[in-house]
Amino acid sequence: MAELGIEVKDLNFRWANGETVIKSCSLRIPKGEFWMLLGTNGSGKSTLLRLLAGLLAPESGDIQVLHPVGFVFQNPDHQLVMPTVGADVAFGLVEEKLPIAMVRARVKEALGAVNLLSLQRRPIYALSGGQKQRVAIAGALARQCEILLLDEPTALLDPDSQMELVKSVRQLVKSRGITALWVTHRLDELDYCDGAFLLEKGSLLDKGEPEPLKQRLMQLHNGGVKE
Repeated sequence: MAELGIEVKDLNFRWANGETVIKSCSLRIPKGEFWMLLGTNGSGKSTLLRLLAGLLAPESGDIQVLHPVGFVFQNPDHQLVMPTVGADVAFGLVEEKLPIAMVRARVKEALGAVNLLSLQRRPIYALSGGQKQRVAIAGALARQCEILLLDEPTALLDPDSQMELVKSVRQLVKSRGITALWVTHRLDELDYCDGAFLLEKGSLLDKGEPEPLKQRLMQLHNGGVKE
């Protein structure tokens, strides 16, 4: 059996008001694979991702995730905090108390991996949306993350930047052995993943090859499921 990057068993979560968001959810992602999480709006996708990242605590169930974990938000402005590209990538290394030379080496390697090395001194405000998302990914790479969790990272991007980002993440997964889970509602992005999960009303409805799940999701939409 392949080593697992992510394993979830019988996961349950509800908000303080009693609203159930995740119900008896179980899933497994082999290490070094790129999977996507599909579902209509309100299905619990973002909540599940935050549970995997440790940003929320489950009511019950078990979560096993390789560490370190990198998290990329839908809006990169919510996580890029330093004035320049290089400084932002280095910011996540502060707690490791590394020698300056090692910090510089990690930043250089991470920016090279996302094709932004030439922009190391560029102000964050001068970047495009797609470039900002790649800076966020570089921050995770600099911390040598084993798991990359991405919450609809292309939602604010134009179509060209969208495809550039998904291809970039796939290449990183395959070249570095990272395990990635990418939340999306854009069916064309499934062409680049190894497999996908379909979540609806907090429960896992299906999993496997992308194409059959595309058809199932379209059936949900056509059946009147609210966006």
